[in-house]
Amino acid sequence: MPSGTLQVYTALAENAAPLPGVTVLVLNEAGTQIARLTTNDVGSAPELVLTAPDEAYSLDEANTTVRPYAVYQLRAEMTGFQTIKLEGVQVFAGHQTVARLQFLPAARTLPEVETETIPEHPLFAGDGGSGPAPIGQCADARVLSEVVVPKKITVHLARPAVSAANVTVSFQDYIANVASSEVYPTWPEQALRANILAQISLALNRIWTEWYPSRGYSFNITNSPGVDQAYVRGRTVFAVMERLTAELFNTYVRRTGDTEPYYTEYCDGKSVTCPGMKQWGTVDRAKEGKSALEILRYYYGSRVQLVTTNNIASIPQSYPGSPLRRGSTGTAVNVLQKQLSRIAKDYPSFGKPAITGTFDEATENSVKKFQKQFSLTVNGVVGKATWYKISYIYVSVKDLAELTSEGETFTGAQSAGAWPGTVLRRGSTGRSVEQVQFWLSSLAQFDSDLPSVRVDGSFGAATERAVKAFQKSEGLTQDGVVGQTTWQELYAEWVNAQSDAGGTAYPGTALRTGSRGNAVRLVQFWLRLAAENYTGLSNVTVDGSFGSGTASAVRAFQRLFGLTADGVVGAGTWAKLNEVGLAVANNLVGQNIQPGQFVTTLREGSTGTPVRALQYNLRLLAAYYRDVPTVTVDGTFGAATRRAVIAWQEHAGLTVDGVVGRLTWQSIYDSARQVSASGPAVTARAPDPPEETLKVGDSGQKIRILSQILEFLAQFLPEITPSGLTDTFDDALETTVRSAQQTLGRTVTGEVTPADWLAFYRAALSLGAVNPASAAPEPQEVWPGAALTLGSSGPAVLQVQQWLNEIAAQDCSASFVPETGEFDTATQTALEAWQIANNITPLGVVDDSVWKQLKADANIS
Repeated sequence: MPSGTLQVYTALAENAAPLPGVTVLVLNEAGTQIARLTTNDVGSAPELVLTAPDEAYSLDEANTTVRPYAVYQLRAEMTGFQTIKLEGVQVFAGHQTVARLQFLPAARTLPEVETETIPEHPLFAGDGGSGPAPIGQCADARVLSEVVVPKKITVHLARPAVSAANVTVSFQDYIANVASSEVYPTWPEQALRANILAQISLALNRIWTEWYPSRGYSFNITNSPGVDQAYVRGRTVFAVMERLTAELFNTYVRRTGDTEPYYTEYCDGKSVTCPGMKQWGTVDRAKEGKSALEILRYYYGSRVQLVTTNNIASIPQSYPGSPLRRGSTGTAVNVLQKQLSRIAKDYPSFGKPAITGTFDEATENSVKKFQKQFSLTVNGVVGKATWYKISYIYVSVKDLAELTSEGETFTGAQSAGAWPGTVLRRGSTGRSVEQVQFWLSSLAQFDSDLPSVRVDGSFGAATERAVKAFQKSEGLTQDGVVGQTTWQELYAEWVNAQSDAGGTAYPGTALRTGSRGNAVRLVQFWLRLAAENYTGLSNVTVDGSFGSGTASAVRAFQRLFGLTADGVVGAGTWAKLNEVGLAVANNLVGQNIQPGQFVTTLREGSTGTPVRALQYNLRLLAAYYRDVPTVTVDGTFGAATRRAVIAWQEHAGLTVDGVVGRLTWQSIYDSARQVSASGPAVTARAPDPPEETLKVGDSGQKIRILSQILEFLAQFLPEITPSGLTDTFDDALETTVRSAQQTLGRTVTGEVTPADWLAFYRAALSLGAVNPASAAPEPQEVWPGAALTLGSSGPAVLQVQQWLNEIAAQDCSASFVPETGEFDTATQTALEAWQIANNITPLGVVDDSVWKQLKADANIS
C-alpha cells in the first residue's frame, strides 16, 4: 500500500522557541484516532507513516474522480496553551507533509481557537489558478525604488473589497504555503521550481507596485486565486516545498530590460485557461527535459530571465556567495556562529558553537540539527538556502525576545550606556573614550567594514577613522565626532551584538591562557574598568587574546575579591567581573569600595555614590517584585527612594523605618544579586495608563510603549497589522490600533482610550505581554435602510468604501479612499466621481439604487 509521512513540529509564535511535551492526536478523515504522539525537546514529534493513494493519480491531468491524496485530522494539546485543531491535512504518497503548529497560551481573555480546515486542493477541486494580469499601470502608480524581498507579507483572506481578516506571515512561509496550495508535491522538481518562481515573482510584483497599499488597503496581497494566488491560513505544507522555497525565495522572473518582477499570471490550464503559464503543462514540459527557466520561457517568452536579489528586509547580512563548510574561516563564519549561538538560546539542543570565525565540528553539528528541524538538506554545509533560513529564524527568535524584555523593560532604559554628556573627538582622553573604543573594537569582530582599535583611552586618528566607518554604516553624519546620537547608536549596536552572542551571560566554558574571542575581550574590558577603581590592579590590553598579562590581571582580581587565584575565568569569576565592571561603569562604588560593601547608614536627604548603589539595586528588585516601586538612579535619597526602601522592608520582614542600615542594605544587595543571576526580568507591572485618549498626532513615551505592546501582540495574533516601534502616533500606528481593536472585540475608532490601553496590556500578561478577544461583527451586505451621506459612519459606510476601492482596483481613473467607516470628504468625492462616470446625478448620497449599483459594479457575488 503506498504511503507518505507526517512530521509535526510544535513551537511558540514565529518559531521563536520550541514547545516540547505537546500531545498530538492523529485521526483519519472519519475522526477515528490512529496515533498519539508527543513532541521532544525541540518540539518534534516522531515521523508518522500514513497510507495514501498511488502517486500516479496526482500526475494524471485527466483524473477528476480519485482524490490523489489522503486526508487526516490533527489535535494538539498542551497544558497552559490553547488546543490546536486542524482538519483536511493532505498526505501524498512518497512525500512528507509538515505541520508547524504555533501555540498561544491559554487565557480567559483569549478567544477559543477555532478548527482550521484545509480545503480540497484546487487542482483536484478545479478552482483554476492565479488571477488575471493587471491591465496596465495607472499613470501615477506607486512603485518601490528597488526590488525588496520582505521579511513578512500581509495577506487578506478574501477578495480585496470583501471584509475579512488580514494575516502577516514570513515571506518564506507564505511561498511554501502557496506552493502547497497551488500544485502537487509529486510533480517533477523542475516543474515545481518553475511554479514556485512564478509564485514568488507574482507576489514581489504586488509588493513592487504597492498594488494594494496604493489603493488604500492595509495588505500586500489577497489569498483569492481569482485575484492573486491561493494561500490557506494554518495549512500544513510539504517538505519539498519548504526545501525549494528556502533555496529560491529571493529569485524572481524579470523581462530583459525591465526592472520590476514580472507579473507571472498562471492557471491550471484545465478548468481555467489564461495567456500565462499552465500549471499542468509544466509537468509535461519537465517530462520533456526542460529546466525551470526553459519552462518559464516556454510560457512567458524568451525575454524572461531569473534574477536573484540580496536586498532582503531584516536579514542581518547577505549570503557570502559561496557555501560555508568544515574548515571555512572569516567574517561570514563569525556571523553564522553568532546567529546559531543566539538561536541556541531558544533551541538549546542545536548546540551553541563558539564564535571563533572557524567552521569547526561543533558548528557543523549545529548546522545539521538546524537543517533537519527546518526541512533542509542535512549535510552540514551552509549554502544559500540554509544561510537565509538561519537568518530568518535568528530574526524571529530575536524579535520576540526583544519584545518580551530581553535585557530591557518596557521603558528601554539601560543605565550602562548612558550618555556621559561630553562630546568626544580627536584629542579626547579618559574612561568615556575607552568605552567608545571598546564598543568599536567589539563591533569590528562582527562587521569587517569596521576597523578594530586599541582600547587605550586616547582618541587618536585610528579611533576617528573607526568612528567615521561606524557612522557611515548607520547613516549618520560622518564627522568622526562622538556626540549623543553616535554614542547611543554605538551602545545600541553593541547591546545588539552582545545579545546575539549570548550577551554578558557566562559563555559556558572557562577562559584561560590561549583562549580567544569576544568573551575574552569582555573580560579584559572589565579588568580595565576594575583597575581604574582598585589600587593594586593593573591595566590589560583589550585584544581578545588571553595571554600571560591577562592571566596575571585575573589572578590579582581574584585575590582582591576573595576568589581562588588560579588565573582562570570560570562562572564565579565571570559573574564577579561583570558585577564589578557594571558597578564602576555606572558609578555605583567609591574608590576601593567593593560592590555590596556597607559604607554608611542612608536615609532621606543622603546623597552620593552609596545612594546610587542603593537605587540601582532597588531598580533590579522592582523588575521582579510588584510591590517594590521603581526609582531613579540619581544619587539623591528622596521621598521616592524612601517609599521603595519601606516597600522592600515590608516585603522582607525587616524593621519598616525607611532607613538603610547594615541589615536592610545586606538584604537588598543579596536579593538583587540573586534575581540578577536568575536572568532578565519580564516585568509584570503594567505601565501607567494614559489619563487621556491617545490619537493621531500625539507623541512621546506613552506612544512608544503603546507601539511596543501592539508590536508584541502582532507577533502572536497575525490579524493585527504590525507597524513597527515609534514615538509618534502616525497613520501606520492608527491602522495597527484599528486592527487590534477589531481583533480584541473593542470599538474600532483608531484612538486609544485608557480602557483600550489596559485591555491591550492585560492581554500582554496572558501571552507574556498580550491581550486579544473576539472579532467585531462584519457589516451586513444589505441596504442599511437609510441614505448615507457626509457625516454618516458605521459598517455600512465601511462597505461603501470597500466597494469604491474594489472599483478603483479595476479602473485607473477611479479614486481610492481610506476604509475608515467614516463618510468623509474623500469618500464623498470618490462617490461623486463614480456617479458622474455612471450617468448618475452626483449628489454624493448613497440611497437604495446607488447601494445596489455600487455592489454590482464592485463585482461582489
